[in-house]
Amino acid sequence: MGNSVYNVLFLCTGNSARSIMAECAINRWGKGDFKGFSAGSHPKGVIHPLTLELLTELKYETKGLRSKSWDEFATPGSPRIDFIFTVCDQAAAEQCPVWPGHPVTSHWGVPDPAAFEGTDQEKRRFFGRVYRELENRIKMFTNLRIDELDSFTLQQVLKEIGRAKLPDS
Repeated sequence: MGNSVYNVLFLCTGNSARSIMAECAINRWGKGDFKGFSAGSHPKGVIHPLTLELLTELKYETKGLRSKSWDEFATPGSPRIDFIFTVCDQAAAEQCPVWPGHPVTSHWGVPDPAAFEGTDQEKRRFFGRVYRELENRIKMFTNLRIDELDSFTLQQVLKEIGRAKLPDS
């Protein structure tokens, strides 16, 4: 691919939790080699309060984060996207826009923390677990030597990363 910075778009349906977490995590762990973005097929328009709470606890800058449509990234003048990861099963099954530049895509589905039911403490723990699973995958991804992998191998490695789970605690 030969880029100095890889642009990565995380997609979900509502763009209120998982994709927002992933955007923040790749911007942290990508160490300037990756620039993260997030969007949704049917964005909620607001970020889930527990997402913002968790990201603030983890010392992320949340100013400027917003829930937005994936259409913003399929228009002329939008950032060139090198990788697209769907983080929810529903978005993975939807008909996506045609992305300029034909980015590499993979499915990295994780459970929806916004749909989790339980006490406030259980919800917070679940949001944290989903974040850690995404963060784990992102760390694996950002440590790849992308330029040294042929497209077939890269696609296979990305699939494997998408299957990575956290050990049960």
